[in-house]
Amino acid sequence: MGLSRKEQVFLAILGASGVSGLTALILLLVEATSVLLPTDIKFGIVFDAGSSHTSLFLYQWPADKENGTGVVSQALACQVEGPGISSYTSDPAQAGESLRGCLEEALVLIPEAQHRKTPMFLGATAGMRLLRQKNSSQARDIFAAVTQVLGRSPVDFWGADLLAGQDEGAFGWITVNYGLGTLVKYSFTGEWIQPPEETLVGALDMGGASTQITFVPGGPILDKSTQADFRLYGSNYSVYTHSYLCFGRDQMLSRLLVGLVQSRPAALIRHPCYLSGYQTTLALAPLYESPCVHTTPPPSLPQNLTVEGTGNPGACVSAIRELFNFSSCQGREDCAFDGIYQPPLQGKFYVEASYPGQDRWLRDYCASGLYILTLLHEGYRFSEETWPSLEFRKQAGGVDIGWTLGYMLNLTGMIPADAPAQLWAVSYGVWVAKVVFMVLTLVAVVGAALVQLFWLQD
Repeated sequence: MGLSRKEQVFLAILGASGVSGLTALILLLVEATSVLLPTDIKFGIVFDAGSSHTSLFLYQWPADKENGTGVVSQALACQVEGPGISSYTSDPAQAGESLRGCLEEALVLIPEAQHRKTPMFLGATAGMRLLRQKNSSQARDIFAAVTQVLGRSPVDFWGADLLAGQDEGAFGWITVNYGLGTLVKYSFTGEWIQPPEETLVGALDMGGASTQITFVPGGPILDKSTQADFRLYGSNYSVYTHSYLCFGRDQMLSRLLVGLVQSRPAALIRHPCYLSGYQTTLALAPLYESPCVHTTPPPSLPQNLTVEGTGNPGACVSAIRELFNFSSCQGREDCAFDGIYQPPLQGKFYVEASYPGQDRWLRDYCASGLYILTLLHEGYRFSEETWPSLEFRKQAGGVDIGWTLGYMLNLTGMIPADAPAQLWAVSYGVWVAKVVFMVLTLVAVVGAALVQLFWLQD
């Protein structure tokens, strides 16, 4: 005797529930895939205490890093109000107080839970180097005031110190090449790759008190005191770098005036770099206070001098050339000026010369322009053939040119990386199939139970 229609329906529902349940069970056994969650973001703060002004830069990078070095981006650039910290000799406490505004801006952008993990460093460059030579106790007082303010902030203060000229140039080179993507860049395949070494560019920095040149030469660096070595993103780099103290814009202008006073001592000084007819009065004593000036004022000169412009570019260049010692490198291919070793130039160069544009500097535009031309052409020896390799920029790849980003990139190599969190998961399609078959199994089992209770009992 065959099964009744009710029994056939019941067995069909029961069989469907079994098949659906078995399928769901098989899907549960599908191997999960390891998934890496996005890493936390780390932050770092660097103060660039230059000779004419101070700037704060806030940087951020993923905590897992790339081949031992962080992939850093600039989150904030803030210029501190007022002059450089070396100008606060009469009120050192104000040097520290001047930093509060920019620091508060940076702290707003950093999650409070990460404040204690955020390193902060203040590096002082040529302005403070000169002040230390002139009056070491005043330099100590300023650093103490800066340390007192920054040390009370909620972040991890690493200290305030002088940055060596060689480090300033080398870190600036890192900044330029990182910004241009010649150290590491993101490929179309979704991987970080290292471009060929031939794409690296040199860096020229023209500040207020010093100027730096850094590049990878075509041959060995013979003077090892001019060599800086780095390991970034798993690769080693050796660069030539030298910093010329007293050859920055502000010190050049002071030395130029002193040279004119020394050559023709008089109450009226004729300045070939000033516009014809321009006239101003300058105090004599401050011109001789800089450690870059190695002479004393001529006797019997008044305390204030009248300076009158003559507008003579040829005489201006001649006066500027007197600031250099070109004869010490005569006949040498591996020498720049003042007897300083420099291998032959190689590749493209980025020049950072962010001189102020306020009206009070207009009188010095001629002198500044002709000085840059003399320095590049006769000093660093850029010829007519290599001149097109120069590019004057304030940014490289969207980041401000300077030593701070290079310092932070180098610093990330000393900060331990955080491994990304790991989860196990299945694909979205498998997950949906699991849910569907589990629901079908549940429906089939409930349906079979209802048939057994209400239909088969009839």
